[in-house]
Amino acid sequence: MTVSVLEQLRRLRIVPLIVIDEPEQAGPLARALVAGGLPCAEIAFRTAGALEALRRLAGEHPDVLVGAGTVLTPDQAEAARGAGARFIVSPGLHPRVVDYCRSHNLPVFPGVSTPTEIGAALELGLTVLKFFPAEPLGGLPYLRAIAAPFPDVEFIPTGGINAANLPSYLAASGVVACGGSWMAPQAWIRAGEFDRIRHEVEQAVRLVPARPRES
Repeated sequence: MTVSVLEQLRRLRIVPLIVIDEPEQAGPLARALVAGGLPCAEIAFRTAGALEALRRLAGEHPDVLVGAGTVLTPDQAEAARGAGARFIVSPGLHPRVVDYCRSHNLPVFPGVSTPTEIGAALELGLTVLKFFPAEPLGGLPYLRAIAAPFPDVEFIPTGGINAANLPSYLAASGVVACGGSWMAPQAWIRAGEFDRIRHEVEQAVRLVPARPRES
């Protein structure tokens, strides 16, 4: 039976946010993520090499759940889909990106930060949203406040998530997974510190609670 992207995210609970410059580093990065116990990567479309890195990772490492992040336009979504992205993430709510993804059965998680944006996302047919930027906005107290009127909406908090606050976010009701770059920062990837990335991923995986505890 095919496992959906959302089901995989519910199991993994962490989405490594990856900013990568050189496509040839995609392979060593993928191996480090898998060895650390987290076969997942959201490749941010912030560098010239991002699309090719995504293509290589998706093509050469099918065991890794790979998506595209920082997707701002339908053209970027189309390019990501063609490169093998299995989900799309946007920093904000971009209706044309959502429409493209939904018309191609491609899971999309746009960023929201207000009740108005959550309501707009619901009107587009979405019920799992990126909460961004989580910590600068006020963290869990703010998320609880804006999520309260929307009991059927779930969130993927991103922005300021790290090893210290990850367990609290994952223990909160309505949180599917958390996104974060602390496990594989751009500088480590540039320097080829893949053993260090593997170790940091292992430590992050150990922090994942068995299930949400908050009522």
